[in-house]
Amino acid sequence: MQANAEHRATCFLTESKKNISSKTLAAKNNPFPWAASTVIFRWWKISLRNELRESRPGEIKESQKDFLDDSSLHIQIAIVFGAKVLEHVLNLCRGNYDFLERLPVPLLLYIISFLELEDIARLSQVSRRFEMICNSNALWENIVENLCDTITPEMKELAQEMGWKQFFFTNRLQLQLQLRRRRQKQDAQNKKATE
Repeated sequence: MQANAEHRATCFLTESKKNISSKTLAAKNNPFPWAASTVIFRWWKISLRNELRESRPGEIKESQKDFLDDSSLHIQIAIVFGAKVLEHVLNLCRGNYDFLERLPVPLLLYIISFLELEDIARLSQVSRRFEMICNSNALWENIVENLCDTITPEMKELAQEMGWKQFFFTNRLQLQLQLRRRRQKQDAQNKKATE
């Protein structure tokens, strides 16, 4: 039985080392001056077979323009890394880098908590990631804690049970009714436990 060679590859985007004046001059010819100017595709093979143990890593360096036009390399990257990585690399080369999409979730939660409710609703329609974040319990817990004067432990338990977003949008009368029912249910359970 032959061992399958596992292909490993890395793809790096590097900015060429030029001084600022040459970058400014090159920007006239480069439609995406803020994007990476060189794409380096590196790969190596890891195998148990003797003939492949000594194989050297391979490397392809292409200019940004050449890389954007090289469909065979696009196919190789998609096979090895997947379509999302290919799309990400192509977007980097085109200068379409979404910094907001790359921020860590805790920082996004902090920023989003300052938005108006309408803006949060709009932001949730931008992408699946933002939909998940804008509907997360962590965000709505933060919003509720910032807007409400006092939150009792009983209210926190109810909010965790029903979800912080639903808790936020439930009117006060309904919340009071649910809290009363919850208390009655707990009292009934406590009586049964003591009997």
